[in-house]
This record gives sequence, C-alpha cells and structure tokens, in this order.
Amino acid sequence: MSLLAAAGLWGPPGLLLTFALHPALCLRPAPTSGPPHRDYCVLGAGPAGLQMAYFLQRAGRDYAVFERAPRPGSFFTRYPRHRKLISINKRHTGKANAEFNLRHDWNSLLSHDPRLLFRHYSSAYFPDAGDMVRYLDDFADRLGLHVLYNTTIAHVTLNKDRQAWNGHYFILTDQRGHAHRCSVLLVATGLSVPNQVDFPGSEYTEGYESVSVDPKDFEGQNVLILGRGNSAFETAENILGVTNFIHMLSRSRVRLSWATHYVGDLRAINNGLLDTYQLKSLDGLLESDLTDLAIVKDREGKFRVTLKFFLEEGNQSADAITLPQDDNDNFAMRVAYDRVIRCLGWNFDFSIFDKSLRLSSGGEFSKKYPLVKASYESKGSRGLFVLGTASHSVDYRKSAGGFIHGFRYTARAVHRLLEHRHHSVAWPSTEHPISQLTSSIVRRINEASGLYQMFGVLADVVLLKENATAFEYLEELPVQMLAQLETITGRRARHGLFVINMEYGRNFSGPDKDVFFHDRSVGHTEDAWQSNFLHPVIYYYRHLPTEQEVRFRPADWALPRPTAIHHIVEDFLTDWTAPVGHILPLRRFLENCLDTDLRSFYAESCFLFALTHQKLPPFCQQGYLRTQGLVGTESLRRHREERRFPQGYATVGRRREDGAPGPEGGPLAPGPPLLQPHDSNKEEL
Repeated sequence: MSLLAAAGLWGPPGLLLTFALHPALCLRPAPTSGPPHRDYCVLGAGPAGLQMAYFLQRAGRDYAVFERAPRPGSFFTRYPRHRKLISINKRHTGKANAEFNLRHDWNSLLSHDPRLLFRHYSSAYFPDAGDMVRYLDDFADRLGLHVLYNTTIAHVTLNKDRQAWNGHYFILTDQRGHAHRCSVLLVATGLSVPNQVDFPGSEYTEGYESVSVDPKDFEGQNVLILGRGNSAFETAENILGVTNFIHMLSRSRVRLSWATHYVGDLRAINNGLLDTYQLKSLDGLLESDLTDLAIVKDREGKFRVTLKFFLEEGNQSADAITLPQDDNDNFAMRVAYDRVIRCLGWNFDFSIFDKSLRLSSGGEFSKKYPLVKASYESKGSRGLFVLGTASHSVDYRKSAGGFIHGFRYTARAVHRLLEHRHHSVAWPSTEHPISQLTSSIVRRINEASGLYQMFGVLADVVLLKENATAFEYLEELPVQMLAQLETITGRRARHGLFVINMEYGRNFSGPDKDVFFHDRSVGHTEDAWQSNFLHPVIYYYRHLPTEQEVRFRPADWALPRPTAIHHIVEDFLTDWTAPVGHILPLRRFLENCLDTDLRSFYAESCFLFALTHQKLPPFCQQGYLRTQGLVGTESLRRHREERRFPQGYATVGRRREDGAPGPEGGPLAPGPPLLQPHDSNKEEL
C-alpha cells in the first residue's frame, strides 16, 4: 500500500471506517494470564509414567511429567522392603532378536536406545531394587524426558470448557498452590496406600511399610503375619531362620503363580514357608476372614487371637475376654504372639482427585483400583487415562497389566488411541499381499513380546481388503475394544478380519489346579484345541463384532464367538515354526476362511496354472504374472547340476556374470523353475 493510499485511509472516510469497526475490535477477547497449559499431563515418574513420556516425546507432543520426589522411580527406593525384585532379568536366550528377548526381560521399558535395556544394569536373575532406581534415572536422563521433580500434585479437578478436547480441562494444583492446566490427564501414580482391614486390635499390628527388615529383631519370637501375597511371603522369608515359628493368616487360600499363571500370585522365590509348613517344621498357614477376628493384648504384652463376637458380649478387661481355646483346647491359634505384621497389599490413592472426576464407585474392588474402561480411560471422566499398576483392574489375575513387562505395552496402546483421537494419526499398520498372510502371522507369534506378555488382553488384528487380495496388519489392539476398532484406529474392517491372540487352556489355570499332571502337554495337531500351555489362537470374523457381542461373549472366552477358530498346538519350546505341526495347519485354516490358495509356487507351476485354470493362486497373480518369481540361490544352482538340467534351465532370477539382466529384462523374469519341474502330487509350502 502506498503512502498516499494510507493517508487516504485515515481521511474522513477512513476515520469513519475506524469508528464503525471499533465495537468489533473491542469484542476480541483479551489474552488471559491463566495457569500454564499443556496438552498432556502425566502424574508420576515411575516406570509407567516414563514409558508414556517416551511415546509422547517421540511423537513431538506437548507434555510434562509431575513427580513429587527429586528423582524418578521413588517407589523402588523403599519397596520391596527386602530389596529383591521378583521380575526376572533373563539376560541370555540364545536369540539375537530384540523383540523376542523382551519376552523374557521383565524390567526394561520400550525405547529406541539399546543401551536402555535392563540387562546392562544388573546380572542378577532377580535384581536389586536399587538397580531399578538407577535404570529409571538413566532412562529419563538419556532420553531427555520432561519431568518436573519435587512437584507434588495436591488436588485435581475439572474446569468445563467447550473448546477443550474433551469438553473440559484438568486443573492440577501443586504443593506451592500453583495451578497447571492440561487437556489430557495420564495418571501413573501406582498403588501407594497400604491396605488396612479394620477389626478389633488392628492397632496392634505393624505394617509391611514400616516393620523392621533386620532379622535380628525377630530372634526367638512368635510371629503372626496377616496376608497371603508376595509381600507377606517376602517378609516371612527374611525371618524364617530366626523365629520360633511363623503363622500366616488370610481369608483366601494360597495362590501359586505356576498354577494360576498370574505373575502377581506367590512366586517360587518367596515360598520357603510352604516348605516348612508341609514338612511340619512349626510354621503354618491358616484361613479365616480377618473381620471375624480380634487381637487382644495380655498382661505380659503378648498378642492373642480371639473371635470378634467374644468382645461384643460386654466391656471386659483384656484378661477376662473369652478366647477360643476356652471352649476348644485344640484351637490352632491358641499360642501368644510377640509380633503381628500386616501385609495386605496396596490401594490407589484417591485423596487428591475431586469427586467430580468420579474415579471410584465406592465398591469394595474400586477401593483398590480406579474405575477404567478396556481402553484404560476413566469411566467417569473423558480424557483421564490410568496407566501402569493402577490400571490393573482391566486384567486383574488374568494377565500382566499390573507389571512392567505388561504395562509397557498397554501404555503404547493408550498412546496410539490418543494419537488418533487428538492428532488424526491412524493406528500403525503395514499392508501386504494376501500371499504373505501366513508368514506375517508366523513371524508375530514367534517374536512379538506384547502378544506374549499381555495374553488375552492385547491381540493382533488382520484387516482383509476387498476380494482378499491384500491385508492390513495392526499390532497389539486391546481385544475388548474390538467392536470399536474403526473408531479408535482410523482403519476400516469391511471385508472380514482375523484376530491373533495368545491363550492358556481354559481349564488349566487356577489355585486348585494340578498343573503337573501326567498328560498335561498336547503334541498332536488334531488335539491343538485342547492345548493347555500358552499358545496362539486365531479367530476369523466375516464382520466386525458388535459391542453387544463383545459384552455378552461366552464365559471364559477372550473374544465373541467367531465364524471360525484355529488353535496352533502348544510347543514345549514356544517355537511355532514346525512346517507340518504348526505352519501347514495354519495355512490350510486361512485358505478355508478365504477360499483361496496361499501356497508359494515356482515359476513353472504358475505357468501351468495360467494354461489350465481361470483363477490363479494369489502368489502367481502377485508374483509370476508381474515378473516376480523366486530368486535363485547357490543351493538351487547346485541342485540343478545334480539333476543335470540343461545349462539354460536356471536363467531365471540370475544375473549374468557381467552384471547384465537375465533374458527377460530383469532378475526375476518368468520362466522355468530353478528346481525340478513341478510334481502335481506334492504340495508346495
């Protein structure tokens, strides 16, 4: 604009225009000085919080992690109390495949940096908790994650706003009174509140979180432990050799992890008390509901167990209270105890969350875990996701979602959901010709760690293209979200789909199961559906299941009833690559579902098919007819010489020694096969 034009604008007409626009100019909202805003807020810099921070950072998102301690992994600076982790650190598998090795590495988080594998931090099979602290410190530091240390979030509430992603913002107030605003809240605070059962005399108990860990403090004492989990047995293991005896009391029977196939149940590393109990070396296990009991202190300062209703008979002195042995001199707990230790597990800390967030329903189970959907999103507040141990209600006693080797994958699944919901980034997938379907599935069931560790919870999904000429492969989708696949992934399931899941036999897991019975393993392909140990199961659906079908699926089924189902027989080595026992039955199942031939053929076979059939197998359509045959190898050339084929018989797939292409203008031109002519009576794999 020229100076004269500018001067004209501010003449009488321009001045009039300015006055006319003045009200509109005044209506523009003035910038506010509200709390600092971030798209994503992560509460807690433990393993789950750092894992999510990694995914957000790699995606270039606006986020911050809030951590009350001066360093990450503060839980592990104190727990477990006796410092030995029960997550295995298997440093050697005989395999070089990094994805496969994660199946047996229960401590590493997912990252692109091979230095950040836990095997570099400890050589112990069951590592020290201090090694985990050091590992998490390095993970946050080397990756440059945005963590605000020494920042305790004291209160979380909602601020409704139509312009927000989810119709509201989350307002976080820290210990200094500073507010922080975010669009999505990711809670990774774990379980930090000791579970306590209120019964008469519970004030006499010492908590796992504070009891001495020095065995000398228990020498020559009678000890009663309340609880039946790993913390209870860990405590017992520490003092087993110095006490007079240890009695362990709990409402439920002992659950052995090798029987339930749930890693949160009692592990072999801590079960010394079971040995001394069954071999009658004074220690013992008892079952009773704690709410029916009471603990009283006698005049000598020792603790005695009685029944609660005896106390309710009247206000009697401690020495006058009736004890069970007064009526039954064979009462199991008639001895006096020097110590009573409470080891009843942990609960989620709901105290900082406003009731408007509706994280808890007030039910018994929801005292331990927040209420979340299968997507790990809160049932009460859209945009609030729960990660890590606190999200374990989705697969409690079913899979590994409450532990690092499980929730590192569920955190990735949540991140993928958020990427599509807020940034229009579809769920990652790869597209392949249908001839590669068998090999794609075989590769995943033999390598994938997420499928292996989160069995029954995360599954791979194959989406078929029109006429089954190609497919899309999606990895590690929450199976209970299958009906919402198109909404949460941005992918289309219009022409049928396969779901690849890992499962144990339906009658093989449980505290009362004998998992060492004589014929426990299945070895024959025809009996694959009776496999007991973890094995792949492939579901085929002609149409995407509905939410109602997912919700009302058969009891003990991970998925709704499919059009067809295939069990790959269990394998002692968890190696499903046997050509006849594993791959051939799988390929035939896929062929039956698709009504096509998924075999690979040599060039001559494709040539004969082209002359004698109207419809060619997909491999010939996608390979031979596009001048893409099988590449020649040295072993095939030796085979040609042994069979005394003519010298020009193996020109396909070979370049001349001078580097020029073969006779059809390319290295993979159609022509006779590199092997012997096709035998129509011999099936090609």
